[in-house]
Amino acid sequence: MVVSHPEQHRGRRRPRLDRPALVALLFGLVGVVYRLVLTLFTVPVSNSDEATFGLAALHIARGREHPVFLYGQHYMGMLESYLAAPLLAVAGPSWPVLRLPMLALYAVFLYLIHRLTRRLCTPWFAAFVVGLLALGPERVVRDQLTVVGGRPEVKPAVLLMLLVTVGLAAGTVHRRRLAVGLFGLLVGLAVWSDWLILPYLAVAGLALVWAVRRELLGWSGLLLVAGAVVGVAPMIVDNLRAGPGDDSLTVFREVSTKAGPQPPWSDRIRGGLLEGVPLAHGLCPVDGCGRWQQWFGVLYPLLLVAGAALAVLAYRRAAGASRGERVGPVVQLALVAGAALTLLSYVRSPLAATSPLDNARYLSVLQLSLPAVLWPLWVAALTAWRGTSSVLGRFTGVLSSAVLAALTVTTLVATVLFAATGTAASRTEERQARELAAALRADGPHEVYGDYWTCNRLIFNTDESVVCGVLDGDLSPGQNRYRPYWRQVGRADRPGYVVAVDSPMDRRLRRLLADRADAAPVREVGGYRVYHPDAPVRPWR
Repeated sequence: MVVSHPEQHRGRRRPRLDRPALVALLFGLVGVVYRLVLTLFTVPVSNSDEATFGLAALHIARGREHPVFLYGQHYMGMLESYLAAPLLAVAGPSWPVLRLPMLALYAVFLYLIHRLTRRLCTPWFAAFVVGLLALGPERVVRDQLTVVGGRPEVKPAVLLMLLVTVGLAAGTVHRRRLAVGLFGLLVGLAVWSDWLILPYLAVAGLALVWAVRRELLGWSGLLLVAGAVVGVAPMIVDNLRAGPGDDSLTVFREVSTKAGPQPPWSDRIRGGLLEGVPLAHGLCPVDGCGRWQQWFGVLYPLLLVAGAALAVLAYRRAAGASRGERVGPVVQLALVAGAALTLLSYVRSPLAATSPLDNARYLSVLQLSLPAVLWPLWVAALTAWRGTSSVLGRFTGVLSSAVLAALTVTTLVATVLFAATGTAASRTEERQARELAAALRADGPHEVYGDYWTCNRLIFNTDESVVCGVLDGDLSPGQNRYRPYWRQVGRADRPGYVVAVDSPMDRRLRRLLADRADAAPVREVGGYRVYHPDAPVRPWR
């Protein structure tokens, strides 16, 4: 199937979008404009994790640093910082500017998933998928718009790999070796960016081997390997220089495994399916899913099985046909397998049971498989409405139609509720953070201590004119991702202290200041209390 039809106009051939493509374009524009408005208002709210990527982008733009991994880590790639660096070099530190590349990646994601879904399924189903993905409450848009590493860029990369595979199998790609090299480059960049995408990379690789296995024995195979090496080269170089225990694999293993008793499988599956899956697909508010919103998580494994069965059946029916006619079921099966492996990897982690709300972001890549997951429902509904099925088939079709309608309505309601009532808190918190930054930038102190969620955001908001060292609640050194900031504050003769009003850190600091507590505070601004005592308070020394 094609996206457009050629139209003769004044001697030139111009593409003319058909009706499903126009509807998909309208849905896509609504989704992009909706997210653009959120970006301009810095919704969802910024935080210090995102600020770390922003500070890295500033350092890249000014030629000070060329980080491979997120400061303080050895496994999260910095591609998003490199994408934002040229914009920040022109505009300076700004949350909307920092997030603009993420908005562009979201638009590319919509375009690619529409192209792939049209090739695999039908035009109207592709438009429906784009319409669902245009919606999004806080959990969904947070993963799409905030610069916290990995997911916004790896999803378009996987879709482009699959489109390359389809084109190679169908014979519509003319420069085949370059296309295979591009596939390898995307694999390398994705591995560098975010290891959560590994299940999808594995199945996409298998689909490529199926499509061009003979070609991979020659120059195409060499270009595939060369592209992958170029894409992952920053990671390779960093790991060769890393000290013992600082390599990516060791660090990632330590982060992803937690000591202590493992929650039972039942709790992990419940957290993964009933909370993680609905949150990742935009059916729930960010604070959790009600029972009436968990139905999609219960249904999801059944849809994966149905999607796999439909793909296998389509492949068997195409036996004897050309490779181009059989590649559709192969790619659909790859999408189903990618979702199943991702979900299995997630529920193996204890975090699926102990903290499902905070960690549902790791399932956002399941959006890649939405066409394959919902395709059985669409086929059943379409068959029933055309009246070409039995009584059981018509019942199944009506039920499938109800599920698709319920999915659409639930996602729409969650999106509208977030847009209408869920942005006020983010805007208030963002305004307070800006007030704090403006006050310290204007009147000091310019070297301060604070908690993790205050420090790097404050540094980014002040363009590094205020430098902050991270302390834990007991006033001991905390997670200082960029050590030069900590050292700079440590050399200050009279550092300040920025703490949330009446927080544990605030109470601890007042006890240490004792009779000087009333003289030390400079002011309260933006929900924070700023202390500037005459003598530094560094109890860890």
